[in-house]
Amino acid sequence: MTVAVVALAAAGCGKSSTDSTSTSSKDGKYTAKGIGLAYDIGGKGDQSFNDAAYSGFKKAQGEFKIGGRDIEPQDGESDADKIQRLETLAKAGYNPIIGVGFSYAPAVKQVAVKYQKITFGIIDDDTIQAKNVADMVFHEEQSSYLAGVAAAKATKKNHIGFIGGVDIPLIHKFEAGFKQGAQSVNPKIKIESQYLTQTPQEGGFSSPDKGENAANGQIEAGADVIYAAAGLSGQGVIKSAAAHKVWVIGVDSDQYKQAALAKYKAYILGSALKNVGGAVYELANSVYEGKPLSGEVRGDLKSGGVGFADSNPKYQAMKDVVAAVDKAKQDIVNGKVTVNTK
Repeated sequence: MTVAVVALAAAGCGKSSTDSTSTSSKDGKYTAKGIGLAYDIGGKGDQSFNDAAYSGFKKAQGEFKIGGRDIEPQDGESDADKIQRLETLAKAGYNPIIGVGFSYAPAVKQVAVKYQKITFGIIDDDTIQAKNVADMVFHEEQSSYLAGVAAAKATKKNHIGFIGGVDIPLIHKFEAGFKQGAQSVNPKIKIESQYLTQTPQEGGFSSPDKGENAANGQIEAGADVIYAAAGLSGQGVIKSAAAHKVWVIGVDSDQYKQAALAKYKAYILGSALKNVGGAVYELANSVYEGKPLSGEVRGDLKSGGVGFADSNPKYQAMKDVVAAVDKAKQDIVNGKVTVNTK
């Protein structure tokens, strides 16, 4: 449990949200201080990617009765800042230590070599090959395919939109799956597509105003269902969709259930889920049990690593949409459909 709120004194490390005293398992095998979590751009409170990681962090803390420390990123930070952040957690005795986002790859690679008795995890990167590193990645294109099917079935104008946070291969997977899913329903459907920035440093994942402006443009062009894979920027997309009374599809977390988005939830058709929280929890569990995961750990529809949230009763009432999404899921799981990644 949290016993203090601590600000890091070291420059470049960012804010520490929580800190806990050392804990151990009942059999004494787990003697680390707890879980260390370092957030991606946008930080905690994005109601999406980072908050999904936080949910797994809190679940593990609660179930295993262990400590934990989660640290916020800084605007415009460098790899050196991330390295310092991970080293701070390692020196303090946290295990596992998880970098939330592919941008942590250089830092995890460097710090893991220095602290080989600690297990490191990285979300959305599979390039680090080390015995003490778990590369936690997902088939985002599969859940995005389901989002595309839902959008194509729900649109009244045969005109939908995709908004990506940053123009990078990871987000291309979301777009590719979404387009393929939509076109499986209607090959002639019109799809708006836009990326907010070319690099993360320009704020593509952390600027709700950019998301709102992009959504306004797509809605004005005629789109009546929009899917955003843009982290914190997606909140602006959701705000715009609600203001124009059109459907929006969330990402990573079940955004219909996010308290901060409650006033918009009537317009959140569903969410393309990525079980980042589950990945964080499973890595913590493996270390706690003394059998730490390593290598590539990939989540897909079959394993529950990705999915489509159906929390909105208005979505559940759209029986033809639900049936189409359910069939698409089975076709992917059974191998009848292979989803594009580009």
